[in-house]
Amino acid sequence: MGRSRRELLGPGGLVLDVRGRPGPPSLRFECAPGGRLLLRQGERPVLLGREEQGGCTREGLFVHRLAGYRSPLPPSRSAWQRRPGNWVHRYARWLEEAPQGGPLHEGRWLLGERHRFPTYVWWGDFLRDWPGGHLDWCGGGWEGVVPLRPLSPEDDPRVKAYRKHAREGMLAPVLLWWVTLLDGWVILDGHDRAVASVAEGRTPPCVVLTRVPDEEDWRRTADEVTQGHERRMERLTARPADPGAERQRDTLVRAYGDVMSSLPYECAPTRSWPLPGGAPAWDALAGAAMFQFPSD
Repeated sequence: MGRSRRELLGPGGLVLDVRGRPGPPSLRFECAPGGRLLLRQGERPVLLGREEQGGCTREGLFVHRLAGYRSPLPPSRSAWQRRPGNWVHRYARWLEEAPQGGPLHEGRWLLGERHRFPTYVWWGDFLRDWPGGHLDWCGGGWEGVVPLRPLSPEDDPRVKAYRKHAREGMLAPVLLWWVTLLDGWVILDGHDRAVASVAEGRTPPCVVLTRVPDEEDWRRTADEVTQGHERRMERLTARPADPGAERQRDTLVRAYGDVMSSLPYECAPTRSWPLPGGAPAWDALAGAAMFQFPSD
C-alpha cells in the first residue's frame, strides 16, 4: 500500500490524502436505527452510545465505554519530549503506519497543532466519569472530550512525571479526533498527558485529526459559490451610478476569497458504517454492559 499524499499547511499542519484504504478502518463508528452507535476497534466494542430524545429533538447522547482500547501510536518516550521535532508529521506517519487500531480510511484528513480551546472543553466537558457519561447537546452543541480508557489519578507516578514535563513546556501533544457523531473530541493517544496538563492548570497541547472534504466535494461547492458570486457582481455592475457599489464590490471580493480559501479544509462529517446485526445486536451489547455495570 502506497503512502498517502501530503499537502503541507505550514509548520503546524498538513492534509493527508489517503488512498488504497476503501474498506472500514480498524477504529470505526457503526450505527443502527434508533440513534444507536458503536465505536469498534477491530472486533472489540470500545464505546456504546444512544441519542437522548426530548424537547430539543436531539438533547444529547448517553455513552458507555468498555475496556480494551489501544492507542494506534507507539508508547511515548521521554527522549521524544526532550527532542520533540515536528509532532504533526510524526503523528501523521504513525497513523499511516499503524498496523491496527487507527481511524484512517480513504479520503482527506487534516492534522494540525492546537493550543487553545474554549475553557469549558477541558474544565467542564472533559468526561472524567467512567464508564458511563452524558454529552449534553441541548445548549447549542457540546464540543467536549471523551476518553477511551479510564483516566489515571493525578498522583499516579506516570502522571506526576508528565506534570513535570507540562511545567517545563515539553509535553508531547495529546492526539484528538473530531467526531461529528459525538459533537466532540475523542482522545486517541495521551490520556495521562491530558490529565497531567489539566492538573497543572494548563490547556493540553494537542494535535487534532479532522476529516475534511474530498476534492470532488469541495470543488463542487466551489463551483456553486462562484456562480452565486458572479451573479451578485453582475448586479453591482448594472448600477454604475450607485456611490456604494464600489465598496460593496470590494466586500464581496474579500468574502469570496475567504470562502474559497477555506472550502478545502472545512470539517466533513465523520463517516460511519452499518452495525452488523442492527439494533438487536446493539441492544445485546448494551444489555451485557449494563449487567456488568448495573449502576449505569
